[in-house]
Parts: sequence; structure tokens; C-alpha cells
Amino acid sequence: MAKYELVLPKMGEGIIEATINKWLKEVGDSISEDDAIVEVATDKVDSEVPSSVDGVLKQLMFNEGDIAQVGDVIAIIETEGGETTQTDSEKNEIEIVNLKDENSISSTQKKEIEVDNSSKSVKSKRYLSPLIKSIALKDEISVNELEDIRGSGKDNRLTKRDVIAYLEGGRKSGIKSQEKETIGQKMQLPTITTSDGDEVFEMDRMRKLIADHMVMSTKVSPHVTSFIDVDVTNIVSWRNKVKEQILKREGEKITFTPIFINAVAQALKEYPQVNASLDGYKVIIRKKINIGMAAALPNGNLIVPVIKDADQKSLLATAKAVNDLAKRSRENKLQPDDIQGGTFTLTNFGSFDSLSGTPIINQPQVAILGVGAIRKKPVVIESPTGDMIGIRSIMILSMAYDHRIVDGALGGMFLRRIKQLLESFDLNTVI
Repeated sequence: MAKYELVLPKMGEGIIEATINKWLKEVGDSISEDDAIVEVATDKVDSEVPSSVDGVLKQLMFNEGDIAQVGDVIAIIETEGGETTQTDSEKNEIEIVNLKDENSISSTQKKEIEVDNSSKSVKSKRYLSPLIKSIALKDEISVNELEDIRGSGKDNRLTKRDVIAYLEGGRKSGIKSQEKETIGQKMQLPTITTSDGDEVFEMDRMRKLIADHMVMSTKVSPHVTSFIDVDVTNIVSWRNKVKEQILKREGEKITFTPIFINAVAQALKEYPQVNASLDGYKVIIRKKINIGMAAALPNGNLIVPVIKDADQKSLLATAKAVNDLAKRSRENKLQPDDIQGGTFTLTNFGSFDSLSGTPIINQPQVAILGVGAIRKKPVVIESPTGDMIGIRSIMILSMAYDHRIVDGALGGMFLRRIKQLLESFDLNTVI
């Protein structure tokens, strides 16, 4: 018999770790090639890891709730044959770091875990993975800081996301460590009391991630929100005229979202400083225009799949991408790469009849556009023969932007350009 080492595969650019969400097979189960072995969670997406071989599941290397790094051996499968079966990462000579289950570490080891790196070391009474120690050494995070950071992993275990959020919450903005602790980790929380009949329950994993990301964003970026109303009568009329024929011809529903995304993509090409990120005092102008669209899930949580290279897509291609990502979001079938690489985000308040809102920036982006409900309203229409009152379809756009890099003038010009593009939509557009 041979042993096959199942490793945590690469799951998208920039993703280096995942939480073991649920084992789908038990030790002793027979495994067929392509059988799903485990469900893992990366940021907001749950994915299944399949087996590449037939065999019997002999050993699980991680417990549910543990954090594994990409390349880690997560399970051992016994296969037919006389030699040990190599994993893909072994064949490519990629170093695999095996993390021990925390429960297998002795109490003495837990008291002081040390890793050497160029004669430096990180010592902590708290369990720290090799990845966290490496980040701590690189960014010179003190032991006291590590002790105080709240972990989102099992048993308060620190994840890469926790440490990066801590760094983004102050250090990369030039705030000294002591000041950062006062502003971020040491803030005074309100005292909460409960009464008879109150229901108390723990946030699920996704809601915790959303909560931490939103708090981090408001700490990192000074938010400014600008508003503008847009006459979308032409867009509404065009959609009513073509939606049935597009559904019949292409099998695709045409919504307002792809029209908004195409307009935003065009505006970002003209105002590239809005398609940016900040790394401390360094401005990163993004070459790609990847627009995220915030989607509400049936369970009340939020996810932001990304339309890649939105500026290069036709209206029909954008509509197909929007429909595909929205469908897979609802069915929990997004892949990790589907939510990576966004450079700007659009959120649709109008889906729930809200007229407007003040969205929170999706870090590390510098702006987010909110789209309000479309309402018929009496408005003043200017013409060469004089002004008149007419019934028009009006919506409000709201854009929150990071005032460290986007000033009111730039934000206003960008928002006005989106208005111009939407109001000049051609009624004879063919897709």
C-alpha cells in the first residue's frame, strides 16, 4: 500500500491560508478520485477540496476550525501500490510546512514557542503559527502587540487576516505602535447588559469577517460621501424595450447593474486616481479595472464578487458576468478567485427600495459607489423653447471616498462623469 498526501491547493492570487470548515469524509472511508474531502473557508468563500486519487482516508492532519496554509498536508489517503505517492507540491519541489494540531502541543511548549529568523525570534505564551511569526518578525510587531490582537480563528487563534488588519489599522498610516494600540486594540467598548427574553447568539464566521473589515475600514480611511441625482429615463425605457428579446435570444436577464458597471468602468479610465489603493504614503494606481458588486446573501450576509477587466467588456458580456456571479453567490458556489482583485465597488441600495445611503469603503480600495432606487418624479426639463415640468425616472448616486487621496473636487468630477454617461445612454443601443 502507498500513502498519498492531500495538500491544501492554491485557491487564488494572494490567498495563502484557509480555515478547515468541515470534513466531508471520515477516517476509514473509501475515497474515489474527485470526491470532495473537506470544505475550507478563505475570507468569505467556502470551497471543497477534492481527492486526486482512489483509496482509503487514513489520517486527518487538522481539526475543524484550524487554520492551514496553502501547501500544507491536510490528510493522508492510502492507495494501492508499493511506493509512497508524491503530492503535486513535492513534485514541484515546493517546501511544505506541516503545522501541528494545537491539542498535540504540550503545555510546556505552549508556554513559550520560539522561531529563529536571522538571529531574531518571536516568543509568546500564545500559540502562533509559523506564518504569523514570520509576519511579526518582518513588520517588527512586538510580543505585547501580538498578545493583544483579537484572533478570529478557533480559540482566539491569530490568522494572517487579523494581523494584516491590525497593521492596516494604524502602522501603515504612520501611527506609532503605542498610539495605534490606543486608537485600535485598546478602545473602550460599551458595557452590554441583557434582559429576560433577549436572544443571544454568536456571529457566524462570515459575519465576523464583515464586522472586522468594516471597523477596520472606518479606522483606516477618513470617509467623505458625495451625492448626485441622475435622470435614467432613457435607460429605463431602453431596458423595457429590449429585455424580453435579450432573454429569448441570449437566455440572459438584462438588469440595470451591468449598465452602471460599464459607466463606472469608463469613468475610472478617465479618472484613474479613483481606481487606486494606499500603502501608507504610497499611492498605487491600479492598471486593471476590476469592479466588485456587493450582493446580499439569503442568510443576510454580504459578499462582493468581482467583474474582472470591466473596462474591456461589452454590455452583453458584463450582463452575463453579473448574472453568473449573482447566481453563484446565492448558491454559495463562488470560487476564492471570484472575490479577489477588486479595485472599485458598487453596492445597490435600490434593490431594497432605499433612496440612498453612505457606504463603507471596501479596503484596500479608495472609493465605493452606492446606487439608490429609481423613482418617477416631476422634474424641471430645460429646452430651447423654455422650461417645462415632466415625469422622469430619477435615482441618487452616493459615493464614499478616502479623503487621504480623493478630495472633493476629484470625487465630484468622477461622480458627475458617471451621471453624464448614464444620462447620455443611447436609446438605440444594440447588444
